[in-house]
Formats: sequence, C-alpha cells, structure tokens
Amino acid sequence: MRRPLVGVLTTLLLGGAAATGIGAAPAGAAPQTADAPRASAAQAEVEAKAEATAKAKPKAVDFAGTVALSNCSGSLIRLPSSADNDPALVLTNGHCLETGMPGAGDVIVDQPSSRTFSLLNSTAGKAGTLRASKVAYATMTDTDVTLYQLTTTYAQIKKSYGINALNLSADHPATGTPIKVVSGYWKRIYSCNVDGFVHELREGDWTWKDSLRYTPSCNTIGGTSGSPVIDVNTGKVIAVNNTGNENGERCTENNPCEVDENGNVTVRRGINYAEQTYGIAKCVTAGNRIDLSLPGCTLPKP
Repeated sequence: MRRPLVGVLTTLLLGGAAATGIGAAPAGAAPQTADAPRASAAQAEVEAKAEATAKAKPKAVDFAGTVALSNCSGSLIRLPSSADNDPALVLTNGHCLETGMPGAGDVIVDQPSSRTFSLLNSTAGKAGTLRASKVAYATMTDTDVTLYQLTTTYAQIKKSYGINALNLSADHPATGTPIKVVSGYWKRIYSCNVDGFVHELREGDWTWKDSLRYTPSCNTIGGTSGSPVIDVNTGKVIAVNNTGNENGERCTENNPCEVDENGNVTVRRGINYAEQTYGIAKCVTAGNRIDLSLPGCTLPKP
C-alpha cells in the first residue's frame, strides 16, 4: 500500500486551471416580419440544445470536499441515501487508520475516535477543520477502507464552510473511464483512465478483490493513500486510491501482484491501484449508519 507518511513534509505546489464560460449577447431587436416567429423558434431551439450540451459536459474536478489527514488523503462523502442532517462521513484507506493497519481478517466497527481532518476548498486552501466522533467502519480485508463518522452534519459543514460533500457512486465503473485521483495531503491531482480490474490484488498479508488498475499516468506516491478516485464524466467517487508496485517485487508490501481466476500471477512495476467503493452504498442505512446485515451488503463483517 502507499505507506502513510509521518511528520511534516514539504507541500508540493500545483498550478490551478482557470474555468472558462461561454455566453451570448443579443444582437438587437429583429424587425417584425412574418418570418420573425419562425426565426425566434429556431433560435430558441439552438439555445436549448446549447444549454443541454453545456449541462452534459462534465464539471471540472478540483479539491473541494477533499481532506488532508496527518498521514494520508481522504474525502468528505455522502451516499445516495444520505440526508443533509445526517452526520457526515470521511472516506480514506484502512491502512490510514490512526491506531495502525488492521491485520488480515480484521474488521473494526463503531470505534471511538477524535481524529481531525483539514477540509479543503476548490483551490486546495484550508476551509476548516472537521472532527470524527468514531470509526464507523475499517478493514483491509477484500478492500482497503476506513469510514469516519463526524461530529457535524452535511448541512452544518455547508453552512460553516460552503463546501459540499462528494457523491459516492453506487455503480461499478467501466474500463476506459477518465478519472482524477485527488490528493488532499499533497494538494495534487493525477489524471488517467481506468485500465481494468483485478480479480485479486495481493500485498503482503492482505488480499483485495476486484481492484481498479490505473493507466500509467496516475503515478501516485506515498501520502496519496485514501485519495478519492473521481469519475470525470459524473463527478462521483468510484474508488479510493491505495497502492502501487514500486520495485517490481512479487506480492510483497508496497509491491502488490495481480492474481487472476486461475491463480496466474502478474507483476506490473510502476502501476498503481485503487479499491472500488460502489459496494459501500449497500451497507449504509438511514442516518448514515453502517449496517452490515443489509441485503446486498458484501463488506467483510467482524
């Protein structure tokens, strides 16, 4: 996994990109002729199509809603079932847990926590500080996730800081999807595509299932652990960044290997991975409460 970083490191600088918009000004009043209504109707149709096209364009991905941990990255997320007055959730990796990495087979639920997170705005500036009330769920078995429940609601965060949570997708992503990996720790955004999916990804004592593999340009580093992986087309979180093969070793720590359905092992040096998050949506009930007994919930149980 992308080993958590300890201590204060020099922050990397990242240039921002300016958003541009397109507007049209009226050319003046048209003479009132018999053809004017027809022209107006045609113009309205063109304008309607232009508006629909603009709405269909993906929104630019920035840092708003991401968080920086003491040793990792993360994001403020909400599920399809989340309500504004629910206690908010922060998503990061299981191996970013402040009490240490869970062992293979370990599952942690409802563990008290007072961990703090730096909430970032769109330009990676600090908007405020969020605090956990508990670790709602954490594991490194089958996946690599920690979900922190906060002391504040989505509505309170929006009112205090003007920041919305990132929406978590409930759908399995597709190969070729353009993605952004947004690191709140480093204040850096990586751009690439979904290269494919891995039956089993093995690293040291841990095994993760149906992992998402990046194309090479997402060359993530230590401290990017827990970064949200955002589908550029929808703006939704589809995975959480967690590891990469650094030295070409086979199935060792920081050198995961791919294992297919027949047990064949593939090592891809320099390639990085994330754990999909769509399954989380089936394990959350009213009030943003984790319920592992829900129908369709496949997250590992204690």
